[in-house]
Amino acid sequence: MPFTTLIGFLKKSINLHKIKMALKKYQPLLEISLISISVYALHKLFFFLNENNKFHNFYFPIEVIYLFFFGCSIIILLILIKVKEKNIDNVGSVFLLVTCIKMAISYALLYPIIHSGNQNVKTEKFDFFIIFALFLAIETIVTIRILNNKQKITKNT
Repeated sequence: MPFTTLIGFLKKSINLHKIKMALKKYQPLLEISLISISVYALHKLFFFLNENNKFHNFYFPIEVIYLFFFGCSIIILLILIKVKEKNIDNVGSVFLLVTCIKMAISYALLYPIIHSGNQNVKTEKFDFFIIFALFLAIETIVTIRILNNKQKITKNT
């Protein structure tokens, strides 16, 4: 009986190990979620403390822009994680490709803002580019960490 208990314990330990590995694998998704929520809260706090109505008549609400870039970042990170599993040497190239696609889509999203004729176009463009730069920086840092892991693996072998 003690032997079967030991086998049961080992099976549970292996499952816990798999869970820990999955959490480590998808840790960047959790990090980007927490950073995005924090920055969004600070952005909204700034708008609240400013109490200026010019922020309320943007072409796109700030939530839409954050959701767009958050969604793009999640998709990009999932793609990079999959590429890392298949061939880590392609991570940098794939990052550049998906970033270029994201930039094209972002410009398509920005185009109506530029030509809206809204009196707050400067402020809205500034917000848009700050959010774009923030998410681009996060994605770049995660990609660098993935590529640094490749160097650690290569040095250890």
